[in-house]
Amino acid sequence: MIFSSNRLYVRKLNLDDFEAFNEMQSNKNVMKYIIGRPKTKEENKKELDHIISMYEKSSGDFCVMAVINKDNDKFIGTCAIIKNGDFEYEIGYRFIEKVWGNGYGKELLHKLIKYCLVDRDLKEIVAYVDKENIPSVKILDKSSMEFVREYNNQEGKPERMYKVKQQT
Repeated sequence: MIFSSNRLYVRKLNLDDFEAFNEMQSNKNVMKYIIGRPKTKEENKKELDHIISMYEKSSGDFCVMAVINKDNDKFIGTCAIIKNGDFEYEIGYRFIEKVWGNGYGKELLHKLIKYCLVDRDLKEIVAYVDKENIPSVKILDKSSMEFVREYNNQEGKPERMYKVKQQT
């Protein structure tokens, strides 16, 4: 286990997660604001293999983890900390659609921020969200992350940026 909250715990992904990972990634509603389309089973297998291989290779700049429901030990999503092209530590999360609306995003984000700033001692983290992804915008707006700006991304879509810095 990497970190936990009241109802969730986060751990490394493994090959046994494939069916649930594939369910999440191949859902058009889950992937709508990420890549705009569901991923194929082949794409998901390749991605899961890549994520697992990165645990051995990465210096912590690429970390995608499984989000597990404590009650039934089931995979319900992923969260990530990735050093992006602007050398920022960017966080993100996604959940299987059938668990949406249960407050897991808010609960996970709170602990993910703490994990990054306290346990990993990162000085600053950012999050980017499509402006039209209203549920995620609401979660970020209610979090300890500060809204920084709204702009059009490279594809011309409106995006919002959030940031939080370590308390000194």
